[in-house]
Amino acid sequence: MIPPDLEFVFELRVDIGPIVEVRKTSSGLERHIPIMGGTFSGPRISGRVLPGGADRQFVEESGLTLVDAQYVLETQDGVRIEIENRGVRDGSPAVLQRLAAGEVVDPKEYYFRTTPRFHPRNGPYEWLKKCVFVASCERYANLVVVKVWKVL
Repeated sequence: MIPPDLEFVFELRVDIGPIVEVRKTSSGLERHIPIMGGTFSGPRISGRVLPGGADRQFVEESGLTLVDAQYVLETQDGVRIEIENRGVRDGSPAVLQRLAAGEVVDPKEYYFRTTPRFHPRNGPYEWLKKCVFVASCERYANLVVVKVWKVL
């Protein structure tokens, strides 16, 4: 069996707003983080992140965060593409506290991976709905950087 290769697609720079705590449960905390805008750029596609989406998260007592972001990309030629980006973020309690405090933390100190799924209309970007993607993410105080690769 041949393992899959990866091809870089683009880097997203997603501006985020303040965390909105929705509710606490016996197993953790549900919260939403508004998407304020941003940009993305890669060899075959680039544009901007439209404001108005959100990252719905569930943070377990251990600190493990399940992310479920939904927002809209607009390419430089005006095509809008919905993205669903689900994944996990985890790290030691000390590292997660530093992230929560808005400190800059080396991404090698925590695990933050997602599986983006794209919903373009038919046309030049429909290749996005025909492939599997993985992403490596970095969390900053008001920004999330998402580096997306196509699985070959």
